[in-house]
Amino acid sequence: MVSAASSLPATVVTTAAIEKRLGLEQDWIRRRTGIDRRHRAQPDENLTMFAADAANGALIRAGVAPGDVDLVVVATMTPDLLTPHPASQVAGKLGTTQAGAIDIGGACSAFLVALTMTAGYIEAGRAETAVVVGADLMSRVLDHDDRVTAGIFGDGAGAVVVRAVPAPSRVGPTALGADGGDGDAILTPWPAGPVTMDGQRTFRRAIESLSACSVEAVGRAGLTLEEIDLFVPHQANGRITRAVGDELGLPTDRVVDCIDQYGNTTAGTLPIALAHAASQGRLEAGANVLLAAFGAGLAWGASTLRWGASDPEL
Repeated sequence: MVSAASSLPATVVTTAAIEKRLGLEQDWIRRRTGIDRRHRAQPDENLTMFAADAANGALIRAGVAPGDVDLVVVATMTPDLLTPHPASQVAGKLGTTQAGAIDIGGACSAFLVALTMTAGYIEAGRAETAVVVGADLMSRVLDHDDRVTAGIFGDGAGAVVVRAVPAPSRVGPTALGADGGDGDAILTPWPAGPVTMDGQRTFRRAIESLSACSVEAVGRAGLTLEEIDLFVPHQANGRITRAVGDELGLPTDRVVDCIDQYGNTTAGTLPIALAHAASQGRLEAGANVLLAAFGAGLAWGASTLRWGASDPEL
């Protein structure tokens, strides 16, 4: 993985504004989630425009021309249309006319699944350069009067560029898991919600699953937690991030926690968090990064990656 970029709606909605509208006491949402603000798309904005903008930004940062892209993968649970699907639309906006285009569902864990699948394509020699996007406009599927979910979710997109290198895989192995028997903890009815959540059950399962799969992924990669330079968890809830970091024994300076600025953007959280970390100078070439995600399904997973340019010495 060589670059990351994000694209966010210009409109920002503060937690204080939501609390006031719902008649909640000051800081009620923030104490429970750690969220101060989130971005919200306007009616004339759509998922494809943010996904394509993030993908273009990642290509520019990587110094990769659109014509060199073999594969465009978009992870989302809130597509603009059933068809044409988002990945083909993003590829079209990028000008990657020779690239394959694939969509991945899976809500909060979708980007991790998309990244894992993309790494497999590259390892198999079926692609050399890929753009992987995680994007959701969760405001499209919210009940804005539901105090459990109205303050949690935000809108946005993030993207990364993944390239083949003359060295062992820099992504994975990945540890994935799922428990459909507990899937009703997070529900989004077809076709447009609203999303509902059993907060206590989700909170408990998230900490348990994120901690376990992170340990498994690190072990599969032949690493130790002490060798992880940066932990980038799904930005679901600030209390979950802190609890998992504590469970893994990782100090806060090695954990990315940016939910206060963006909220939970579902499939967008991991690439947005990577772009956020990169903008702060927290991602150095050769860094061992641990990604972990948990969400609807219930489904979860974790993977390690080596950050940096296509240099076999990294």
